[in-house]
Amino acid sequence: MNGIPLTHILFVSTALFFIGMYGFFTRRNMITILMSVELILNSVNINFVAFNTYLYPQNLDGIFFTIFIVTIAASEAAVAIAIIINLYRSLHSVDVDETGELKF
Repeated sequence: MNGIPLTHILFVSTALFFIGMYGFFTRRNMITILMSVELILNSVNINFVAFNTYLYPQNLDGIFFTIFIVTIAASEAAVAIAIIINLYRSLHSVDVDETGELKF
């Protein structure tokens, strides 16, 4: 395969995952939370491609899962940005703590 060991790739993927988790749980800005979710999804994509390359290089299952996740992430980001824009128009803020003022 290539010259990069699997442990290095998994280390980068784990770092991205935990950076995303930290951002998701500690930030109050909705856009930052959305970016943290995207980091988590990208770390999963790195895992799929790495394990597919190192375990089953003749199959493309990991690549297909990655394409599926990228498609879902793009649609999720579009819907989330639309919701965030509408909340900003009504509340003039994208802070998560201020969304409690909404009455559904």
